[in-house]
Amino acid sequence: MRHIYHLNTKWAFTKEADEPPKEMPDRWYYVNLPHTWNNIDGQDGGADYYRGTCYYAKEVEMSELPEAEQYFLELRGANSSADVYVNGEKLAHHDGGYSAWRVNITDALKERNLFVIAVDNSANDEVYPQNADFTFYGGLYRDVAIIAVPRSHFDLEYYGGPGMTVTAQVEGENAKVNVKVFLSGERRKQELHYQIHDAQGNLVAEEYAPVTVDRVSFEIPDVHLWQGRKDPYLYTATVTLLEDNEELDLVSTKFGCRSFEIDPKRGFLLNGESYPLRGVSRHQDWWGIGNALLPEHHRRDMELICELGATTIRLAHYQHDDFFYDLCDEKGMVVWAEIPYISAHMQGGRENTISQMKELIIQNYNHPSIVVWGLSNEITMKGEANEDLLENHRILNDLAHELDPFRKTAIAVVSMCETDSPYLKIPDVVSYNHYFGWYGGDTSMNGPWLDQFHEKYPQIPLGVSEYGCEALNWHTSNPQQGDYTEEYQAYYHEELIKQLYTRPYLWATHVWNMFDFGADARNEGGENGQNHKGLVTFDRNYKKDAFYAYKAWLSDEPFVHICGKRYINREEEVTKVTVYSNQPEVELFVNGKSVGKQRSREHFFYFQVQNQGESHLKAVAGAYEDESRIRKVEEFDEAYRMKEIGAVLNWFDITAPEGYFSLNDKLCDIFTKPEGKELVLGALGGMEGKRGEDGAHGKSAKSGADKGGEKGAGGMFDEKMFDMMGSFTVLRLINLMGAVNEKMTKEQLLDLNSKLNQIKRD
Repeated sequence: MRHIYHLNTKWAFTKEADEPPKEMPDRWYYVNLPHTWNNIDGQDGGADYYRGTCYYAKEVEMSELPEAEQYFLELRGANSSADVYVNGEKLAHHDGGYSAWRVNITDALKERNLFVIAVDNSANDEVYPQNADFTFYGGLYRDVAIIAVPRSHFDLEYYGGPGMTVTAQVEGENAKVNVKVFLSGERRKQELHYQIHDAQGNLVAEEYAPVTVDRVSFEIPDVHLWQGRKDPYLYTATVTLLEDNEELDLVSTKFGCRSFEIDPKRGFLLNGESYPLRGVSRHQDWWGIGNALLPEHHRRDMELICELGATTIRLAHYQHDDFFYDLCDEKGMVVWAEIPYISAHMQGGRENTISQMKELIIQNYNHPSIVVWGLSNEITMKGEANEDLLENHRILNDLAHELDPFRKTAIAVVSMCETDSPYLKIPDVVSYNHYFGWYGGDTSMNGPWLDQFHEKYPQIPLGVSEYGCEALNWHTSNPQQGDYTEEYQAYYHEELIKQLYTRPYLWATHVWNMFDFGADARNEGGENGQNHKGLVTFDRNYKKDAFYAYKAWLSDEPFVHICGKRYINREEEVTKVTVYSNQPEVELFVNGKSVGKQRSREHFFYFQVQNQGESHLKAVAGAYEDESRIRKVEEFDEAYRMKEIGAVLNWFDITAPEGYFSLNDKLCDIFTKPEGKELVLGALGGMEGKRGEDGAHGKSAKSGADKGGEKGAGGMFDEKMFDMMGSFTVLRLINLMGAVNEKMTKEQLLDLNSKLNQIKRD
């Protein structure tokens, strides 16, 4: 029978070696897996996290391994390329840091065995991702194991797959279930025992078949459907390889029986009924841990997403851990799964997109939670679709349908992409990444833009794959776009919820992002090295107010929440207190005295409160309560004001004469004056011209791959990008560009500001 021997403990590790060792090193230090070497420097800003080749080494005695005829080394995730050596012999190379892969090590084994794995996350032009707004953590960051099997076994080398596929098609009250197996080394006298059990362990169907029959069909009468969050019911399919009634090998998988439809008018339908997909995107890293997550981290992420009330998760921007896909099945999440074909098309990367798509689909085919395979994300960010890019997408689209005829394909489109771009016509469904109200425009633009697209292309299923804005522990009673306050983020999401959730034609909407995440090139918001668009902080310890805005709309769990708990000191005489609840009525008490009751269909309640001394606030919604406090102060508490770490200038250092422009003015206002536009464009163009080389090669490489950020400097000076970023202040844009270009000095900034100070507003 199959045995799995885990190899997660006591690997010797180094960044310093130039080649794999020929014997067990004694000067390397020891780590346990999962492990990444970028859990600190990949999250602290500066775009300088280590990118190169590192080595892991471990000795294994043959006597430690289970007896078997063949042995396979399984690596669940090695980012982003890796080589496997056993006893000095190179056995395999793999490109792609987010999927599982296996190596047949049988013939290389001896009594004492030295395993060496070289893992490389250096920048290159062949392996995706290379340009993206997240840290490409290097390391053996998922489990490593040896799988011991007899010579006849379920195939372990077919793109890292599980050795079987289960296809369930709902037909009326019943389901037709097709089970297909992939075998290696089988012999004619062997047979296969197929079984299906329900969630209670009862045998539903079984069949014996010779190994020459690699697929069988069953019918499940009165099938119990997988109904998403409402009822995520799972069956189990098991296939056993037998010889003379002896079990040689066994594979098993859970599966769900469900049908779905994505309709351009009615949105997403699950089992024939409307099932709005309203949820979040998720990156797989944590503060101080990077991507080297344990099961408890995955479980905590799922707990928080479930508490929010989400019905869908976009697992961005790469293949996630199989453990998390299992959680999605079990909790009823509808999933968008994708490969890291992102931000910039690489001429030499086509084969890598194909291999990563094969691994994504073959390894995850059995998960009922997955409904779309993502082909790419914002791939036209640095230019319109050329023929090579289009052909790459057609190949991936055809491949996905060949490997899986039952799911849809999708792309996430950068906001500036023209709606008549030919690449929008390749996948089955499209979603746009829009940041109106954060990177440009204002929040009111989102709904009308979507309506115009829907009216122009009524046959295309349309969704929103990203939207969001950043918030840290900054606060204000007068939130403004770009201030990074928790209050503006809450306002932004209130507005987006009202616009998106009232448009049933949207097949799915995904907040960017559920959690703050590592993006070492970022230099924004006063805490560098992170993207702070999360509804929950990077360490998962604090749910921002916007989290509760979604919970009010999506969750059936009764609650009430007072916003602004971190915003205590307030200078105004009368202050606004916002309350979120999924209950129909909320009453607010200040120091024990009611200031009124409110009802709201939108789940958002706003109270005006006299701000005197220290006030205790209590919100009551039926049987549910929440408490907070505020305190009157004479002047604004500067602890709440954003201060950019590492910024040459902060906004409060800038002179701004009344009636004249300054670095604190928005581009859209300055550009109304030709001399203002010319001045600013010249300064920003000079920054782009000073961009240095990536230098991201070899062992001393530092990160340049995050260059461009989420909406970064590359291609910034075209009309569409400026339309998008018109609401940025000059200073904010310069600070953002400083993460990927040579920074302007204090003297240069002050000189630019003095010149702006000479341009009248009117």
